[in-house]
Amino acid sequence: MPGTPNDLARLRIALTTFFALDGFLFAGWVVRIPAIKEQTGASAGDLGLALLGVSAGAVLTMTLTGRLCRRFGTHEVTVVCAVLLSLSVALPPLTHSTLALGAVLLIFGAAYGGINVAFNSAAVDLVAALRRPVMPSFHAAFSLGGMVGAGLGGLVAEALSPTRHLLSLTVIGLLVTAVAGRTLLRHEAPAPTSPGRPAKDAPRRLDPRTRALVVVFGLIALCTAYGEGAMADWGALHLEQDLAASPGVAAIGYSCFALAMTIGRLSGTALLERLGHGRTVVAGGATAAAGMVLGSLAPSLWAALLGFAVTGLGLANLFPVAVERAGTLAGPSGVAIASTLGYGGMLLGPPAIGFMADWFSLPVALTSVAVLAAIATLIGVATRRTAPG
Repeated sequence: MPGTPNDLARLRIALTTFFALDGFLFAGWVVRIPAIKEQTGASAGDLGLALLGVSAGAVLTMTLTGRLCRRFGTHEVTVVCAVLLSLSVALPPLTHSTLALGAVLLIFGAAYGGINVAFNSAAVDLVAALRRPVMPSFHAAFSLGGMVGAGLGGLVAEALSPTRHLLSLTVIGLLVTAVAGRTLLRHEAPAPTSPGRPAKDAPRRLDPRTRALVVVFGLIALCTAYGEGAMADWGALHLEQDLAASPGVAAIGYSCFALAMTIGRLSGTALLERLGHGRTVVAGGATAAAGMVLGSLAPSLWAALLGFAVTGLGLANLFPVAVERAGTLAGPSGVAIASTLGYGGMLLGPPAIGFMADWFSLPVALTSVAVLAAIATLIGVATRRTAPG
């Protein structure tokens, strides 16, 4: 069992590496979606159905992964899922029909959902052992990995086919897993130290109050992920369609959001140490709500870009805090519940925005992100004194 500061530091580096790898591999796949759509001859509707394979695989696996972590350990499950994720990222360009694409994306989604529960659970244990609120730093690594993966994908898109590009990501993923995985497998996860936290071999059932609190934190994750999904899919279109931005400038909108979120997560530990978990959620939710009102309703392009950046800063630490508090209360089961609800928010956001845009307008639809951020703020106020952290 890791106990020395050096052991804990090595574990932190290894886990940070896996968070970054996850974002890197996922972003590498995302930037090749247009090329794979053309390769398979899929219509927009068919591609949408195939992409549901990622979501379905992730959601179906998340709850199961919580049980696997209790039985085999979070470190072991993290390494196995990293291997599966690295191998499965190379499969989409090998398909030539939407049915086959959907099937391999189900595998990819299962690995993606599994590793997210496993390394978040491991991170919760490590945060408790370090006795510092460093959870946002792990999620900052995920964001940075995603930015590097997307940037690299854009650079090699002209030179490499999707098959060669994604196969190279498989090689990188397996090499990184071999190096960082050795550290995880050499050390047991730190023992849970929180009063309400079940031990690894504790009974599976959570008491009603604990389960209710975990679900509440999952709702905070849902509100946050709803905003992330909406910004990724609709932010650029809003700038181009409603504010007459050029396609290049419109693309900067999501970059402003993502960069601000990364900066927010890098500074998240200092913020948590200063404000505590409850006040960080309240401040973040309120900031995101104000930012999204500006971003969606501002009459000028630069005000909207500022609003997107403020929204990213506000949302940055809500998901890490929600997952950490759920994991502190209920271990891998809590992480699985909160992650599943959070991922559900990311799935719900884009189509919900689309429907509301048809009924009202896109700017009005985007204000729903502000509404959910405000709801996260209210939940933060209500739970500030009812849970540890």
